Parts: sequence; C-alpha cells; structure tokens
Amino acid sequence: MMTRIILAGILGGIAMFIWTSIAHVFTPLGEMGIRQMHNESAVLDALKTNLGDDRGLYVYPGTGLGPDATSEQKREAMKSMGDKLSKNPSGILMYNPLRPLNMPKLLGREFGKEILVSLLAVFLLAQTRIVSLLGRVGFVTVIGLIAATSTNVSYWIWYAFPKRYTAAYMLIDIIAFAIVGVVAALVFPKADPSQTT
Repeated sequence: MMTRIILAGILGGIAMFIWTSIAHVFTPLGEMGIRQMHNESAVLDALKTNLGDDRGLYVYPGTGLGPDATSEQKREAMKSMGDKLSKNPSGILMYNPLRPLNMPKLLGREFGKEILVSLLAVFLLAQTRIVSLLGRVGFVTVIGLIAATSTNVSYWIWYAFPKRYTAAYMLIDIIAFAIVGVVAALVFPKADPSQTT
C-alpha cells in the first residue's frame, strides 16, 4: 500500500502543479484582486530611501514599538491603533531590496511544495476506510478547503486582502486538491464490493 500512496502522492503533485500553472498562466484567477501601483517609480524610490537593505515583512501603520516592548506598552499602542487606521492607509508589504528572478528555482520550489502537500493529503486519505471514488475525491477536496481557508481567509480578515483575490486563490487550491483526490482514487486499489463506505 505504501508504494501506491507514494505513487498517488507524486502523480497528484504533478497534476496539482500542472493545474496551478494553468490557473496562473492561462486564466484570470492568478491576477484577480491584484493591481499595479500608480507612479511605481516614486514608490520604489521611497522604499529604497527608507528601507534600504532591510528585507522583511512590514505592516503599516505600525505601533512604533520595537521587539523589546513590554505588554503594557503593547496594550497602550493597540488603544491608539484604531485611530491610526481610521486616518491613514494600511497594509502589509513584503520588501526585498534586490531579488533576481530565477524562474527555474522558483518553479522547482513550487513543484516540491506541491509534491509534499499531495503526499500528505494522500497519506491522510490512506488512513481512512473510504473506498468510493466520490468519497475519496470528496475527502481530499475537504483537505484542500481547510488548507485554502486557513490562510486566505485570515489574510482577508486581518489585512483586508481583496475579496476577489481571496476567492480566486481559494478556488485554485480547492480545485488542486480535488485533482489530487481524483488521482489518488484512481491509483488506490479498487473498492471491495463487500465494503460500504
């Protein structure tokens, strides 16, 4: 059975990679809710001037506190955060001072991640007694729904990610897991007619 789990996981990961590539390259799903900055060069100049080589994930407006702030200082800063948010733009920024685009390396990492995720989903499926094709596909699809919801919805709640972006990326993930479910259902042994699950 372990050979079938590994085979289903690898084939599922390959299918997932193909689907996510199609979704990002040939459909509008990968760009939904994403916009280009107006006057990008001025923004980039301001980032270079103010952040320099300090790569990191930035939240704005900030609390103004450093990493050594006390609990009391954090509580006080949170009291004024509502006022700051109502009077200023807000968001998050992943800042990289320089980041050469190495597509083979990035695609390789994405492929490896999808193989791993697929193997984990197939391993969980193998722990069940589900034998029907629809049951197997449904189980793995629910894993995808959980994975898609756990981060995407939190980003929408806390950082106001666009609803269209959130929905599109959740859909891409859910379909990807459904595809893994189909692959696993086809690779796993056929159902024993005496079983009813």
